[in-house]
Amino acid sequence: MLDARRHEISRLEAFSDAAFAFALTLLVVSLDVPKSYDDLMRLVRGIPSFACCFALLVWIWHEHNMFFRRYGLQDAMTVFINSVLLFVALFYVYPLKFMFDSMFARFVRDQTIVPMSLEQLATASTIYGSGFFVLLTMFALLYAHAYRKRTELGLTPLEVFDVKAFTGHHMVSACAGLLAVLVAVLAPLRCAPLSPMCFGLMGPAHWWFGAMMGKRRRALERRLTAPAGV
Repeated sequence: MLDARRHEISRLEAFSDAAFAFALTLLVVSLDVPKSYDDLMRLVRGIPSFACCFALLVWIWHEHNMFFRRYGLQDAMTVFINSVLLFVALFYVYPLKFMFDSMFARFVRDQTIVPMSLEQLATASTIYGSGFFVLLTMFALLYAHAYRKRTELGLTPLEVFDVKAFTGHHMVSACAGLLAVLVAVLAPLRCAPLSPMCFGLMGPAHWWFGAMMGKRRRALERRLTAPAGV
Protein backbone atom coordinates (compact mmCIF):
# COMPACT_ATOMS: atom_id res chain seq x y z
CA MET A 1 0.00 0.00 0.00
CA LEU A 2 2.82 2.40 0.80
CA ASP A 3 4.91 1.60 -2.27
CA ALA A 4 2.14 2.53 -4.68
CA ARG A 5 2.03 6.14 -3.53
CA ARG A 6 5.60 6.98 -2.62
CA HIS A 7 6.43 10.51 -3.68
CA GLU A 8 9.04 13.18 -3.29
CA ILE A 9 8.99 14.93 0.08
CA SER A 10 6.72 17.97 -0.29
CA ARG A 11 7.27 21.37 1.25
CA LEU A 12 4.35 20.65 3.58
CA GLU A 13 6.05 17.50 4.88
CA ALA A 14 9.42 19.26 5.15
CA PHE A 15 7.81 22.09 7.11
CA SER A 16 6.10 19.57 9.40
CA ASP A 17 9.39 17.73 9.99
CA ALA A 18 11.02 21.03 10.92
CA ALA A 19 8.21 21.74 13.40
CA PHE A 20 8.64 18.31 15.01
CA ALA A 21 12.41 18.86 15.18
CA PHE A 22 11.83 22.20 16.91
CA ALA A 23 9.46 20.53 19.39
CA LEU A 24 12.15 17.97 20.23
CA THR A 25 14.65 20.79 20.70
CA LEU A 26 12.34 22.41 23.24
CA LEU A 27 12.31 19.17 25.20
CA VAL A 28 16.08 19.00 25.62
CA VAL A 29 16.86 18.60 29.30
CA SER A 30 19.49 21.34 29.31
CA LEU A 31 21.42 23.27 26.71
CA ASP A 32 24.25 24.00 29.14
CA VAL A 33 27.12 21.66 29.97
CA PRO A 34 26.96 20.73 33.71
CA LYS A 35 29.42 22.82 35.72
CA SER A 36 29.02 20.97 39.04
CA TYR A 37 27.98 17.63 40.44
CA ASP A 38 24.57 19.07 41.39
CA ASP A 39 24.08 20.27 37.81
CA LEU A 40 24.96 16.79 36.55
CA MET A 41 22.47 15.13 38.91
CA ARG A 42 19.74 17.55 37.83
CA LEU A 43 20.48 16.59 34.23
CA VAL A 44 20.36 12.87 35.02
CA ARG A 45 17.09 13.20 36.95
CA GLY A 46 15.50 14.76 33.89
CA ILE A 47 16.35 11.84 31.59
CA PRO A 48 13.28 9.62 32.34
CA SER A 49 10.90 12.53 31.72
CA PHE A 50 12.73 13.48 28.53
CA ALA A 51 12.65 9.86 27.33
CA CYS A 52 8.86 9.65 27.73
CA CYS A 53 8.28 12.97 25.99
CA PHE A 54 10.71 11.99 23.23
CA ALA A 55 8.90 8.68 22.70
CA LEU A 56 5.51 10.39 22.47
CA LEU A 57 6.74 12.97 19.96
CA VAL A 58 8.42 10.29 17.85
CA TRP A 59 5.14 8.33 17.88
CA ILE A 60 3.22 11.43 16.74
CA TRP A 61 5.81 12.10 14.03
CA HIS A 62 5.60 8.45 12.87
CA GLU A 63 1.81 8.61 12.58
CA HIS A 64 2.12 11.88 10.68
CA ASN A 65 4.74 10.41 8.35
CA MET A 66 2.63 7.30 7.65
CA PHE A 67 -0.38 9.39 6.64
CA PHE A 68 1.54 11.39 4.05
CA ARG A 69 3.33 8.31 2.74
CA ARG A 70 0.01 6.57 2.30
CA TYR A 71 -1.95 9.39 0.65
CA GLY A 72 0.34 12.35 -0.07
CA LEU A 73 -2.49 14.90 0.05
CA GLN A 74 -1.52 18.55 -0.31
CA ASP A 75 -4.86 20.34 -0.71
CA ALA A 76 -6.10 23.27 1.36
CA MET A 77 -8.06 21.16 3.85
CA THR A 78 -5.03 18.93 4.49
CA VAL A 79 -2.86 22.01 5.05
CA PHE A 80 -5.40 23.42 7.51
CA ILE A 81 -5.81 20.23 9.56
CA ASN A 82 -2.05 19.65 9.52
CA SER A 83 -1.44 23.21 10.72
CA VAL A 84 -3.79 22.74 13.68
CA LEU A 85 -2.05 19.45 14.48
CA LEU A 86 1.39 21.08 14.47
CA PHE A 87 0.15 24.04 16.52
CA VAL A 88 -1.17 21.73 19.24
CA ALA A 89 1.98 19.58 19.17
CA LEU A 90 4.22 22.65 19.64
CA PHE A 91 2.01 24.35 22.22
CA TYR A 92 1.76 21.27 24.40
CA VAL A 93 5.48 20.49 24.53
CA TYR A 94 5.96 22.23 27.88
CA PRO A 95 2.71 20.98 29.49
CA LEU A 96 3.76 17.49 28.39
CA LYS A 97 7.20 17.85 29.95
CA PHE A 98 5.71 19.32 33.12
CA MET A 99 3.37 16.35 33.57
CA PHE A 100 6.18 13.83 33.20
CA ASP A 101 8.55 15.90 35.36
CA SER A 102 5.93 15.95 38.11
CA MET A 103 5.35 12.22 37.82
CA PHE A 104 9.02 11.23 37.97
CA ALA A 105 9.81 13.78 40.70
CA ARG A 106 7.97 11.47 43.12
CA PHE A 107 10.39 8.65 42.36
CA VAL A 108 13.71 10.51 42.18
CA ARG A 109 12.89 12.92 45.01
CA ASP A 110 13.57 15.99 42.91
CA GLN A 111 13.16 18.94 45.28
CA THR A 112 13.18 21.43 42.39
CA ILE A 113 9.71 20.25 41.28
CA VAL A 114 6.90 21.59 43.46
CA PRO A 115 4.29 18.84 44.06
CA MET A 116 0.81 19.64 42.75
CA SER A 117 -2.26 19.75 44.92
CA LEU A 118 -5.26 17.66 43.87
CA GLU A 119 -6.93 20.76 42.44
CA GLN A 120 -3.82 21.64 40.45
CA LEU A 121 -3.50 18.05 39.23
CA ALA A 122 -7.10 18.10 38.02
CA THR A 123 -6.50 21.36 36.12
CA ALA A 124 -3.21 20.14 34.63
CA SER A 125 -4.85 16.86 33.59
CA THR A 126 -7.66 18.81 31.92
CA ILE A 127 -5.14 20.86 29.94
CA TYR A 128 -3.06 17.83 28.93
CA GLY A 129 -6.08 15.64 28.14
CA SER A 130 -7.67 18.37 26.03
CA GLY A 131 -4.48 18.77 23.99
CA PHE A 132 -4.18 15.01 23.49
CA PHE A 133 -7.83 14.80 22.41
CA VAL A 134 -7.47 17.61 19.87
CA LEU A 135 -4.17 16.25 18.53
CA LEU A 136 -5.51 12.73 17.90
CA THR A 137 -8.77 14.11 16.53
CA MET A 138 -6.72 15.99 13.92
CA PHE A 139 -5.19 12.68 12.84
CA ALA A 140 -8.67 11.18 12.58
CA LEU A 141 -9.80 14.17 10.49
CA LEU A 142 -6.83 13.74 8.14
CA TYR A 143 -7.86 10.13 7.49
CA ALA A 144 -11.52 11.11 7.20
CA HIS A 145 -10.48 13.65 4.57
CA ALA A 146 -8.52 10.97 2.71
CA TYR A 147 -11.68 8.84 2.75
CA ARG A 148 -13.61 11.68 1.13
CA LYS A 149 -10.86 11.82 -1.51
CA ARG A 150 -10.93 8.03 -2.08
CA THR A 151 -12.07 8.30 -5.71
CA GLU A 152 -9.45 10.93 -6.53
CA LEU A 153 -6.78 8.82 -4.81
CA GLY A 154 -7.92 5.68 -6.61
CA LEU A 155 -8.24 3.64 -3.43
CA THR A 156 -9.07 -0.03 -3.75
CA PRO A 157 -11.88 -1.54 -1.62
CA LEU A 158 -9.30 -2.81 0.88
CA GLU A 159 -7.64 0.60 1.03
CA VAL A 160 -11.03 2.23 1.59
CA PHE A 161 -11.55 -0.15 4.50
CA ASP A 162 -8.08 0.68 5.82
CA VAL A 163 -8.59 4.43 5.74
CA LYS A 164 -11.79 4.02 7.77
CA ALA A 165 -9.94 1.74 10.18
CA PHE A 166 -7.16 4.28 10.62
CA THR A 167 -9.78 6.96 11.36
CA GLY A 168 -11.30 4.77 14.05
CA HIS A 169 -7.87 3.88 15.43
CA HIS A 170 -7.06 7.52 16.11
CA MET A 171 -10.50 8.20 17.56
CA VAL A 172 -9.89 5.40 20.06
CA SER A 173 -6.75 7.26 21.18
CA ALA A 174 -8.61 10.58 21.22
CA CYS A 175 -11.29 9.10 23.47
CA ALA A 176 -8.63 8.31 26.09
CA GLY A 177 -7.82 12.02 26.24
CA LEU A 178 -11.51 12.91 26.42
CA LEU A 179 -12.06 10.44 29.25
CA ALA A 180 -9.11 11.93 31.14
CA VAL A 181 -10.70 15.38 30.82
CA LEU A 182 -14.11 14.13 31.98
CA VAL A 183 -12.61 12.44 35.05
CA ALA A 184 -10.60 15.58 35.91
CA VAL A 185 -13.60 17.88 35.51
CA LEU A 186 -16.56 15.80 36.71
CA ALA A 187 -15.17 13.30 39.22
CA PRO A 188 -14.67 14.22 42.90
CA LEU A 189 -11.38 16.01 43.54
CA ARG A 190 -9.95 13.01 45.40
CA CYS A 191 -10.18 11.08 42.11
CA ALA A 192 -7.89 13.53 40.27
CA PRO A 193 -4.97 11.03 40.17
CA LEU A 194 -7.21 8.70 38.13
CA SER A 195 -7.33 11.19 35.27
CA PRO A 196 -3.77 10.57 33.94
CA MET A 197 -4.32 6.85 34.45
CA CYS A 198 -7.06 6.91 31.81
CA PHE A 199 -4.37 6.87 29.14
CA GLY A 200 -3.49 3.35 30.25
CA LEU A 201 -6.82 2.25 28.78
CA MET A 202 -5.46 2.87 25.28
CA GLY A 203 -3.68 -0.50 25.31
CA PRO A 204 -6.72 -2.76 25.83
CA ALA A 205 -8.95 -0.45 23.77
CA HIS A 206 -6.61 -0.66 20.77
CA TRP A 207 -6.28 -4.42 21.21
CA TRP A 208 -10.07 -4.79 21.05
CA PHE A 209 -10.43 -2.39 18.12
CA GLY A 210 -7.55 -3.99 16.22
CA ALA A 211 -8.97 -7.49 16.72
CA MET A 212 -12.42 -6.39 15.54
CA MET A 213 -11.15 -4.54 12.47
CA GLY A 214 -8.71 -7.35 11.63
CA LYS A 215 -11.59 -9.84 11.59
CA ARG A 216 -13.64 -7.58 9.33
CA ARG A 217 -10.70 -6.98 7.00
CA ARG A 218 -10.07 -10.72 6.61
CA ALA A 219 -13.76 -11.23 5.80
CA LEU A 220 -13.55 -8.49 3.17
CA GLU A 221 -10.43 -10.07 1.66
CA ARG A 222 -12.23 -13.40 1.37
CA ARG A 223 -15.18 -11.75 -0.38
CA LEU A 224 -12.92 -9.89 -2.79
CA THR A 225 -10.87 -12.98 -3.68
CA ALA A 226 -13.77 -15.43 -3.86
CA PRO A 227 -14.46 -16.73 -7.39
CA ALA A 228 -17.42 -15.13 -9.14
CA GLY A 229 -20.70 -16.91 -8.48
CA VAL A 230 -19.48 -18.56 -5.24
